[in-house]
Amino acid sequence: MARSSSLGRECGTPRSGLGKGGPPRPQGPQARCTLGRRCTVSRKCRRPRPSWTMAPPRNVVKIAIQMRDAIPQLIQLDQAKPLAAVLKEVCDAWSLTHSERYALQFADGHRRYITENDLEAEQLLGGLQSDSPEGRREALRRLVPLASDMTFAREVISRNGLQRLGTIIEDGDDLGEVLALSLRAFSELMEHGVVSWETLSIPFVRKVVCYVNMNLMDASVPPLALGLLESVTLSSPALGQLVKSEVPLDRLLVHLQVMNQQLQTKAMALLTALLQGASPVERKHMLDYLWQRNLRQFIYKNIIHSAAPMGDEMAHHLYVLQALMLGLLEPRMRTPLDPYSQEQREQLQVLRQAAFEVEGESSGAGLSADRRRSLCAREFRKLGFSNSNPAQDLERVPPGLLALDNMLYFSRNAPSAYSRFVLENSSREDKHECPFARGSIQLTVLLCELLRVGEPCSETAQDFSPMFFGQDQSFHELFCVGIQLLNKTWKEMRATQEDFDKVMQVVREQLARTLALKPTSLELFRTKVNALTYGEVLRLRQTERLYQEGTLAPPILELREKLKPELMGLIRQQRLLRLCEGTLFRKISSRRRQDKLWFCCLSPNHKLLQYGDMEEGASPPTLESLPEQLPVADMRALLTGKDCPHVREKGSGKQNKDLYELAFSISYDRGEEEAYLNFIAPSKQEFYLWTDGLSALLGSPMGSEQTRLDLEQLLTMETKLRLLELENVPIPERPPPVPPPPTNFNFCYDCSIAEP
Repeated sequence: MARSSSLGRECGTPRSGLGKGGPPRPQGPQARCTLGRRCTVSRKCRRPRPSWTMAPPRNVVKIAIQMRDAIPQLIQLDQAKPLAAVLKEVCDAWSLTHSERYALQFADGHRRYITENDLEAEQLLGGLQSDSPEGRREALRRLVPLASDMTFAREVISRNGLQRLGTIIEDGDDLGEVLALSLRAFSELMEHGVVSWETLSIPFVRKVVCYVNMNLMDASVPPLALGLLESVTLSSPALGQLVKSEVPLDRLLVHLQVMNQQLQTKAMALLTALLQGASPVERKHMLDYLWQRNLRQFIYKNIIHSAAPMGDEMAHHLYVLQALMLGLLEPRMRTPLDPYSQEQREQLQVLRQAAFEVEGESSGAGLSADRRRSLCAREFRKLGFSNSNPAQDLERVPPGLLALDNMLYFSRNAPSAYSRFVLENSSREDKHECPFARGSIQLTVLLCELLRVGEPCSETAQDFSPMFFGQDQSFHELFCVGIQLLNKTWKEMRATQEDFDKVMQVVREQLARTLALKPTSLELFRTKVNALTYGEVLRLRQTERLYQEGTLAPPILELREKLKPELMGLIRQQRLLRLCEGTLFRKISSRRRQDKLWFCCLSPNHKLLQYGDMEEGASPPTLESLPEQLPVADMRALLTGKDCPHVREKGSGKQNKDLYELAFSISYDRGEEEAYLNFIAPSKQEFYLWTDGLSALLGSPMGSEQTRLDLEQLLTMETKLRLLELENVPIPERPPPVPPPPTNFNFCYDCSIAEP
C-alpha cells in the first residue's frame, strides 16, 4: 500500500515528536511539506523475491520520498535508527544543509508529521501573538488544519497554545474570521484529550455562552460556539450546569429555527447534551416546556420533512431526543401496582366499568357486598386478567403501572374499539377468546423492548422513528394500534390460550418489521402493520429461511435457471410416456349419464392419438384394436374448462362446475370443418398429465400446477446434487438394500415403571 510523506523545511527551535527510539512506521496517506515540496512514502516493496535471498529485517521498510524540484528517493528505512540520522542521509542525497530544520510529513489526508523535532508549532504560536491582525489570522489559518495531528497538538499544548487561543476568544476583539478560527482550533486541540474539559475556567465558558446568545454577523461563529459548549456539557457536570443556567432554551429554539443545517445540528446537539445532563424531574420539565413551544411539530415539519437530506449527526441527535422522550416512561415501567393505593384501585374499576357497565347503570346495584365482589372478580377475569385480583397481574415489572396507563388510555381514547375488543372475546365459549388484560401487559413489555425504553443511549445510533415526532402521546397511540393488531392476528391464527406466546411472537415480528420501515406517521404505521398479516409473516419467514440456506442466493438462482430447460425436457418426456400408456375415460351423454367408457393413448412414435370404446372391467386394449385415429399433425388447439364444447352451456350447478375442472378438448381439422375430441378426466392428476402432454405435442408451454410442483422438486434435488460436488463419486444405479428388521422391538422404555 502506498504511503506518502514530505520533506519540509522548518524554521525555529526543534519540538519533541513521536519518541526517541527512532521514527515510527509511516501511517497515513500523502501529505504536503510546509514549503510546498512533496515526498511519497510507500510500504514494503511488493516485488517477488527469489527464494534464495535473505528476507530483510522486520523493522526495515522501503519508502519513497519526493520533494519538489528534486529527484525522488527510494530508501530502506530502518525504524530502529534515530530519525535525525535518516533525515541527514536524505538531505545529503539532495545536497541540503541543516537537516535538523527538515521534517517528514504525510502528503495528504491529515498531513501528520513523522518527526522527532518540529519547529512549526513555535512559529505558529509566535504568529498568534503578532500585533498585526492579518498576521494572527494567517497563523490561525495554518494552525487549524494541523491541530488534528496528535503529535503537533501535544507540542502546541505544551507551549501554552490553548491559553493563547483562550485569550483571543475571551478578548473577542474580532468577532469574525479570527474568532471562528480560534474556536475551531481550540476545539480540535481539546478533542485529543490531552487536557480535560473540566479545567476550563468559568469566565471562558461564559464568554463562549455570550457568542451563542449574541446575534453575530459571522454565521460561522454560533455553530462553533455551540459545538464547544456541547463538549463542555457532556464532559463536565459542573460546567454543564453553568451552561444550562446561562443558555436559555428559547435561544436554542431560535437557532433551531434558522434554516442553516450546521447551526440546527449544533443547536440540537447542545439541547440533547443539556437534557442528558439534567435530572429526571428537570428533564421532564424541560421537555414539557419544549413541547409547549411546538418543538416537536417544528422538528417533524422542518427537519424530518426538510427538502435537504438529513445528516448523520442530526439523525443521531434525534435518536437521542427520542430515547430521552421514551425514557420518561421508565419510572412508571419500574413501579408495580400498589394494592393499597386507592387511586390505582379506582383506575382498575374505571377500566372494568368502561367495558361492562352501561352509562348511568351499575352492575352491582341491589346486590350484597359478597355478590358484588364476586361479580367484579368474574368481570375482571372476562377482561383478561389471569387472577381475580388484577393487582397480582400488575405487580410484574416491567411493565408495572405503564401497562395500566396504556389500558386506560385505550379505553378513554378509543372507547368503541375497547368495548368491541372486550365484549367480543368475553362472550366466546370456544376457548378462542383473546385476553385483553394479559395481552396488554405483554404488549407493553414488547413495546418497551422494541423501543429500548430505559436503556442508555448509544453513542453512534441513528435509528429514530419519525412518527414519534408527528404524534402526541406517541407511545400510548402505538399501544392502541398494537392491541388491535393483537386481536386481529389472534383471529387469523385461530389461537387458543395455549397459543398465547406464539401469537405474541408473531405480533413482535409484525411490529418490529413495520418499525424498521420507519413510517413517517402513525396512520402510515397502522396501514403497513395491518397489511402484514399472519400469512404474510409466514411467507416472509419462508423467504428468509431460503436466503439463509442459500436457495435464493444469486449464484443458486443462476444455476437453477441453467437447469430449467433440461428438467422441463425431462417432465415433457414423462408426460408423453404417460400418454403412450393411455387412460380410460367416461363419456357424458346428453342426459349426463356416465354409462360408457372409451380408451385413448398416444402412439409410440408420437404421431397418432388412437382411441375407441371399451367395456367396463375389460383389460386395456392393444393399439391394433383401437379403431379411431387422430393425427397429431391435424391437431390445432387445446381447450379446457368452459371453453370445451361438450360442457358449454350446461348451466352453473355444482355438478357442472366439477365437469369444468376436469374437461378438456382437442380441436382438429376434419376436411374443411373443425371437429373436437372431447375428454372428461377421471381425476385432477390425469387432467394435469393429459393437458401437459397435449400441450407438449402442440408445442405450447406446459403450464399446469403439477408441472410447477414437479419442476420445483427436480430443481431442488438437482441443485443439491450439484452443490455436493460428486464428480468423482460413483452413484449406484440401484438404491441400497433395506436392512432386515431387528430381532425384536423391545427398545421402548416405560418411564412410569419405578426402578428397584
